[in-house]
Amino acid sequence: MRNPDAPTPSLRYEVADAVATITLDRPDALNALTVPLKTELLAAFRAVARDRFVRAVVLTGAGRAFCAGQDLKERLEPDAAPLAAELRERYNPIVAAMRSLDQPIVGAINGVAAGAGASLAFACDIRLAAEGASFVLAFGRIGLVPDSGATWFLPRLLGPAKAAELALTGATLSAADAERFGLVARVVPAGDLAGEARAVAIRLAGLAPIALAHTKRALERTWSLDLAAALEDEAYRQGIAGATADHAEGIAAFLEKRPPRFRGE
Repeated sequence: MRNPDAPTPSLRYEVADAVATITLDRPDALNALTVPLKTELLAAFRAVARDRFVRAVVLTGAGRAFCAGQDLKERLEPDAAPLAAELRERYNPIVAAMRSLDQPIVGAINGVAAGAGASLAFACDIRLAAEGASFVLAFGRIGLVPDSGATWFLPRLLGPAKAAELALTGATLSAADAERFGLVARVVPAGDLAGEARAVAIRLAGLAPIALAHTKRALERTWSLDLAAALEDEAYRQGIAGATADHAEGIAAFLEKRPPRFRGE
């Protein structure tokens, strides 16, 4: 039985079929980020990193929003940390944990992703969006600068022109436009989003974990490499993947016309 005096968890963490589903669970507040929720979210991603049986992650929100960003009511509390400290101590470690994770993250964007909530969506490896979802960097409306990686992710995901428009004007990007500009892989009916995201995650969970982790690293590093360096990086990573038992299993399964059984070795 839960201690009635203990704080109510604001995040759900569930593992099934090698997929960890992380659900931001403050639906009445549009899953706005508080210190407890940020603490739980970082702990969840660290738990994934330690669990070799988790092969993929789904990140989503409860209710009608993905995440509305920082809970502004919390910022009015007298003991609220300075913003720079809050970013360095709470937000930045979450984004760093997401990007350093070997397992791919599927963002199931079920509603509005605003402010730092949009940054969390950008930090996912694959994004699926419900038809009514949207993205907005509303920082300028309250006199702030886009943070939590937004200024790094957006130009890479959308290109410099569209990134500048969204970051500077705070314009809202609909799910349909997000798909058109390549920010999300697919837009699906809201009722289908959870199932579609889970299907993608299960497909990822069935692939070779070491190869997936190196693919994730290669895709991220390519932005800072020229072609020659990227070719060398691919050769280096292919050498590692090619020496794994999973690669041998993949070839055997192909020749024997059966599904492979990858073990992450």
